[in-house]
Amino acid sequence: MSENMDKKVKIGTHNGVFHCNEVFACVLLKLLPQYMNATIVRSRDQDILDKCDIVVDVGGVYDHSAHRYDHHMREFRQTLHTVLKNPNYDDLIKLSSAGLIYCHFGHEILRNLFPEVKDEDIEAIFKYIYDTLIVEINDIDTYSGGKQLYSTCTNLSSQVKHLNPPWNSTNMNEEGQFEKAMALVLDVFMNFVTRAEKIWLPAKEVVRNAVANRFTVDPSGEIIELSEPVPWEEHLFTLEEELTLIPSIKFVIYSRKGENRVQAVPSRYTDHRCRFDLPNKWWGLRDDTLVAACGIEGAIFVHATGFIGGHKTRDGTLAMTREALKIIKYVDPMHDERLCRPWLFNKD
Repeated sequence: MSENMDKKVKIGTHNGVFHCNEVFACVLLKLLPQYMNATIVRSRDQDILDKCDIVVDVGGVYDHSAHRYDHHMREFRQTLHTVLKNPNYDDLIKLSSAGLIYCHFGHEILRNLFPEVKDEDIEAIFKYIYDTLIVEINDIDTYSGGKQLYSTCTNLSSQVKHLNPPWNSTNMNEEGQFEKAMALVLDVFMNFVTRAEKIWLPAKEVVRNAVANRFTVDPSGEIIELSEPVPWEEHLFTLEEELTLIPSIKFVIYSRKGENRVQAVPSRYTDHRCRFDLPNKWWGLRDDTLVAACGIEGAIFVHATGFIGGHKTRDGTLAMTREALKIIKYVDPMHDERLCRPWLFNKD
């Protein structure tokens, strides 16, 4: 690599599966002059990340002075209010990395975009964007749980609505905007149709086979193993209802590009709550500290909310999952799901 490339500004984030949270953080940073031409480096190698000028959504550190913006740590509790120390902000939803970047750089971004706008109006726009867009991304990524405290503003209906000529438009062509709306809807529809045939339907067979073979993975029948890392939640709930599965499945294990994972099953499809989380004493821990807590060599991480964890090997992932089941049944020896998790069986 040339000396000029070494000096190029670098934005670091993780590789592998990407989410709206870190994509949005990178987009926001590139709206700033100091990061506009930056190279985005995607890696989990700490030595590589240490050489980046700014790092988002990975690294295990939140430190604005060092330009490190991860939010996955067990102790992380930052919200818009706690970061900005502004009494006008009193939200309960934890910040994602996109939220952190918006909090720290949002005013600067807006001033660059609207240099003629007064400071008080910049503040009003800042809060409006947070309340209508950023908060949704935060909640989806951080699994804050509880009652939804915001309105969803990025769905297809909202996007079509926003294509209507605004009230103060004088020369926007309504028919032209209608054509744009049709093109948008067609693109979304065809994407959904294609994904249903090419991705959704084949995934259902993978999940069906995993459910059928669950007792070969663990005698409890409460763990399934996917042969491929398919989207499984919707199919699992459908199959459980069809087959009247009790005890219900608690954990799903799978491997994606050599990364072995255990994921807790949500209480309902699209719900942030899980039937049974991974043990609380594991939450937010990594590597040696996690190994010390769970007693399983090779354990890599457990998310700060306990819904997912990782191990270096498939067998180690299964060992973590079995240990989690033991802890669940020790804490709740009667293990009657109809009593301890009634929302699983409440159809209302």
